[in-house]
Amino acid sequence: MRDFLKKTGLIGLGVTLGILLSVHFSAVANQESKTGIPYEDLQLLAAVFGKIKSSYVDPVSDDKLIRGAINGMVRGLDPHSDFLDGRELEDLKVSTQGKFGGLGIEVNSENDVVKVVSPIEDTPAFRAGIKAGDLIIKIDDTVTRGLPLSKAVDMMRGKPGTSVTLTIARKDETMPLVFKLVREEINVKSIRYKMVEPGYGYIRIRNFQERTGEDLVQALKTLYKEAPLKGLVLDVRSDPGGLLSQAVSVSSAFLPKDVMVVYTEGRTPEARMEYKARPRDYLGSVAGKGMFAKDYLAGLPAGVKTVPMVVLIDAGSASASEIVAGALQDHKRATVMGAQSFGKGSVQTIMQIDATHALKLTTMRYFTPSGRSIQAKGIEPDIAVDDGRDVMRIREANLDHHMVTPKNGKAEEKETAKPVAPAGDENKDDNKVMPPVRFEFGAPEDFQLQQALNQLKGLPVIAALKKEEKKSEGDSQGSGVRD
Repeated sequence: MRDFLKKTGLIGLGVTLGILLSVHFSAVANQESKTGIPYEDLQLLAAVFGKIKSSYVDPVSDDKLIRGAINGMVRGLDPHSDFLDGRELEDLKVSTQGKFGGLGIEVNSENDVVKVVSPIEDTPAFRAGIKAGDLIIKIDDTVTRGLPLSKAVDMMRGKPGTSVTLTIARKDETMPLVFKLVREEINVKSIRYKMVEPGYGYIRIRNFQERTGEDLVQALKTLYKEAPLKGLVLDVRSDPGGLLSQAVSVSSAFLPKDVMVVYTEGRTPEARMEYKARPRDYLGSVAGKGMFAKDYLAGLPAGVKTVPMVVLIDAGSASASEIVAGALQDHKRATVMGAQSFGKGSVQTIMQIDATHALKLTTMRYFTPSGRSIQAKGIEPDIAVDDGRDVMRIREANLDHHMVTPKNGKAEEKETAKPVAPAGDENKDDNKVMPPVRFEFGAPEDFQLQQALNQLKGLPVIAALKKEEKKSEGDSQGSGVRD
């Protein structure tokens, strides 16, 4: 038994050393490190590994223990660093690219049943006639009651051209409906827009994907074809963020050329960057040619640079959406309205480890053009407008291990945040900050949007929704996962 424990401990130590040595040498390859390998701490880790392997009530695989150690090491840094496996990498790819093989349904889980939030326009589900409120009771031959939502989504996604059968229970239908659907590549745009009133445009950004800047240009061109804009509302409420380059792109659409949008600071020289309203800072380079893609912002209507603007934010506006709000606010290009934003002032870098694993690591803090760090603070609106949705919502400062706001180049001593009751389950998107949205942004009853229009028209702005009006607002739309 003693020999077994000794061998187990040595195996665990060897595996752990291998992992940490590879991480250590990778770091040394990129920057000088004055800290050696903590040998005594690794011995302690190996000893704990051996004790668990020999004495835990049930057998535990080496893989589970090693992954648990890695996850604990990474997730203990801050709320946004993470170790990603194949599934999580695929989810990240979907969220940034906005495309996947599937049916085109936004779903959530209600009473252990998969419920359709809404079909996405011009997708197999939409064309087949699947409706919001439908309950998906079977996927092929698998009953969905009690099935984890992630598993149900996996079953509906798949290679374009393959088929899947959904059995649907619909209100007012006595018998289940059966739909045999063929999967297609689903492209989900991060932007929707409309002319809310003659001359007043509304653009909502749900998250910042690879094509958000290009989709914004298309939205603006379409709005200007209807009529020259007298005012524009840019809505980034409950937008959890996304790609930094696209935050720079959206900001650049409205700012003068070459002005500062955001700058970053970190430990390495590569982390100290300035991003300005110029093509090289928001366009991707053409692979192997050392040149940049075509500047899609070059064809914007001239009025975009001067049209009066209001940016709507709330407690769910995080990261990239805060960059946009902060840049337009600092340059006095727009009036920021709503509630204090989430306060995620950090940038994560995806570091590929092998074909199926990657490290999402916080490598930079970002600052608005005037030098403000919003980390754990958020963007304060120029005009606060309370519609009752942000009561008791979680912000960055309430998350365990959140990074502190830098002070004089050094981190302040961290204060323990007071616990805040969540409004709902965590959103599984980029920053894990957004509870489910039980509200349709841009609808006629959208109180904050109406106040934004009042601001653009020079009319009085009402600071808060009356209690009786709050009670009368129904849940018109939920949030969900797309498949």
